[in-house]
Amino acid sequence: MRPSAIASSLKQVVFSGIVASVWAVSLPAQTADPNLRRLETEVVRLSAISGGKVGVGIIHLESGRELFVNGAEPFPMASTFKVPIAVELLTRVQAGAVRLDSMISIRPADLHPGSGTLTGLFNDPGVTLSVHNLLELMLLISDNSATDLVLRVAGGPAAVNARSAALGITGVSVDRPTIQLIADVVGVTDLGPESTWSIARFDSLSRTVTPAQRLGARTSFYQDRRDTSTPEGMARLLAKIWRGEALDATRTAQLLDIMLRCQTGAARLKGVLPPNTAVRHKTGSLGIGVTNDVGIIDLPDGAGHVVVAVFVKESMSDVAAQERAIAQIARAVFDYFTFSLR
Repeated sequence: MRPSAIASSLKQVVFSGIVASVWAVSLPAQTADPNLRRLETEVVRLSAISGGKVGVGIIHLESGRELFVNGAEPFPMASTFKVPIAVELLTRVQAGAVRLDSMISIRPADLHPGSGTLTGLFNDPGVTLSVHNLLELMLLISDNSATDLVLRVAGGPAAVNARSAALGITGVSVDRPTIQLIADVVGVTDLGPESTWSIARFDSLSRTVTPAQRLGARTSFYQDRRDTSTPEGMARLLAKIWRGEALDATRTAQLLDIMLRCQTGAARLKGVLPPNTAVRHKTGSLGIGVTNDVGIIDLPDGAGHVVVAVFVKESMSDVAAQERAIAQIARAVFDYFTFSLR
């Protein structure tokens, strides 16, 4: 999620007395393999680039070797929560409860703040898009309006969480549509009836929030466990998707194909990987020090595939630094599993 209103409004807040620091990370022995322990130490070292707290989940899909740094710590998912939403939607598609070619009428109240293009392209009432169109918009460009419509078709947060539980995934919780999440981030406390929602109304409400209220909202948001994931939980969900344990073969291929074509986050997991490295991923962002990227990276020369989920929170550095940390961690993982499995 990249709501411009968040970033611009937060510039008004002076975080006096706050010094960015790298959080302490314990290094439990996770394996007898000393090289994997060295990778863990390197991941922690690179995490300092972010200026915040970093959580990482790594699973080499062919060998089963895995590594987690702050693996059980909840991190705000931001738009990475669109992965479990997609899993539940496609579960309903394969069960015949939802059709991808079903058409959804877009109302003015369906246009929500943040990333994507639906808001900018919407001109006339009565525009309709297929569920498949909305799914692609949600995952390819992280469109928030499309996401909230897909979440509705998928049965809402309770259905998404029930599906994760059925898969044995813990530590991943989807709890709010994006419009409510963004409202909570910027300090808008009352959106009013859904029938009155509009971009103009949201912007008007956001302008009434004082800098002090915005800072309080930021603090409260970081204490909120809704819409969070542990690095281990997200990594295990991605592993199940890849292995065909979350969806049937057709839907697995469909989801992985869309994630391969993701258009956001070029400077994150993909940032310093060799050119043309295939990465199936989903990004997430909030203008309060949250920058994420989670995905599956192809390794060269038959070395397999590796899940890498990187979450950054509470960063006091700019987005470029947060993205640089994600990119450098991804490259360290790429190099380790490319050369250590020879």
